[in-house]
Amino acid sequence: MPIVLSRADWAARVDAHAARVDAATAGHRERRTDGRAHPVEDFLFRYYSHSPAKLRRWHPGAGVVLEGAADTERAGWRHHLVVGDDVVLDVGSFLDARGSTVGFVRDLLAATLSRPAHLGCFGLHEWAMVHRLPADDVRHARWPLRLGAAGTDEVLERHTVRCSHFDAYRFFTDSAAPRNQLRPTRADQVAYEQPGCLHAGMDVYKWVYKLAPLVPSALTADAFDLAREIRILDMQASPYDLSELGYTPVPIETAEGKAEYLERQRAFTGRSNALRRRLLDVLDAVSPPAAGRAAAQRAGTRAVP
Repeated sequence: MPIVLSRADWAARVDAHAARVDAATAGHRERRTDGRAHPVEDFLFRYYSHSPAKLRRWHPGAGVVLEGAADTERAGWRHHLVVGDDVVLDVGSFLDARGSTVGFVRDLLAATLSRPAHLGCFGLHEWAMVHRLPADDVRHARWPLRLGAAGTDEVLERHTVRCSHFDAYRFFTDSAAPRNQLRPTRADQVAYEQPGCLHAGMDVYKWVYKLAPLVPSALTADAFDLAREIRILDMQASPYDLSELGYTPVPIETAEGKAEYLERQRAFTGRSNALRRRLLDVLDAVSPPAAGRAAAQRAGTRAVP
C-alpha cells in the first residue's frame, strides 16, 4: 500500500532536508564563491559530481503519494506521475530508463556484503598516488608532504600494498602500480569490492545519488555524511600535512597511527554496510531481486585473491 503524505507533511520534510544539506555544504559553497580549493571536501563534489543543489532536492522514494503536489514544479520532474492533484514516482518509467544501473548496483552491494572486510590497508593508496613524483606534480601540490618526498616513498616501499578498489588503483603512479598485490579493473569491480575499503564506503553515496529519485533523500543525506567522515580519515592518513586546516595527521607509518586507522576503518565498515543494506531494501522493493542476487552470489564466491 502506498504511503500518503499531506501537503503540510511533505513540505515540512522538503524544508528540513534543505536545511540539513545547506548546513552540510555551507563551507563548500562559500569557498566556491571565493575560488578557494579544499583538499578534503572538494572531493565530495568534484569526484562525485553531485552538486549541492542536486543534493538539496528532496525525494520521498517509491510508493509515496504527495498530496496536492500537482501544482508544483515536482509535477514536471522526470519519472514523476501526476494523479489527480497528487504526484507519485513513476517506478516503471524509472526502471525502463535505469534498470541496468539498478541491476549493477544491486549486484555490487550484495557481493560486497557477502565478503569479510579486509582491514589494514592503512590508506596507502594515497601514498601510491605520489610515489616518486616531482613535488610540483602531486595531486595536492599546495600542501606539503609530512615526511618529504624521500620519506614518503620509503613508507610505501616498506609496506605491503593491497588495494582492491579500481578507482583508487587507477591513480597509482607508474612506479607504485606494480607494487599492488591486486590488479582490479572496472570490468571486475563486482568481484573485487570489499566492505573494509574506505573508497567503497564513500562510493555508497555515489550509488544512492545515481539512483535518485528512486532512493529517499534521507538515505542520500546519510550516505553523504558518512562519505564526508570517511574522506577526512582518508586524508588524515595520507602523506599530506593538512594541520593548517585543522586535520590532525594519522601517522600510519607508526604503530599508534596504524591502531587508530584500524579502529576507525572498522567502525566505517559497519556503518557503510548498514547503508548498503538500506539501499538494497529500496531496490528489492521495486524490482525482483532474484536474477541480480543470483549474479551477486556467483560474484561473491570469487573471493578477492
